[in-house]
Amino acid sequence: MLTPKYPPAQTYTAPSTPPAAAPVVAPVTPVQPTTPAPVPVQTPQSGRPVVQLTPGSVATLVVGGTAVVLVVGVVLVSMLLAVAITAASLALVAVVLRSLLKDDRKHR
Repeated sequence: MLTPKYPPAQTYTAPSTPPAAAPVVAPVTPVQPTTPAPVPVQTPQSGRPVVQLTPGSVATLVVGGTAVVLVVGVVLVSMLLAVAITAASLALVAVVLRSLLKDDRKHR
């Protein structure tokens, strides 16, 4: 009743064509080296403007970096505080349940 039913095995017949002959490789003739044309020297030109840091931009970068660090720190501390509060509440629930079960056993 619960035995699996397998499909009949298919038989594979190999094709009866003979294998293809290996291709014939033509002999390689050596190429005479030629002298390359001289490359014109160009001055390096960049499409990007040069960044110049002024004291105001440095101060902005420092303040921005400090703000990012403070925001990330506040988020991490708040997540840690949430975990600590959850753990403390679970411990309190465990203590209350233990005392309730202990009192229930005494009265029986």
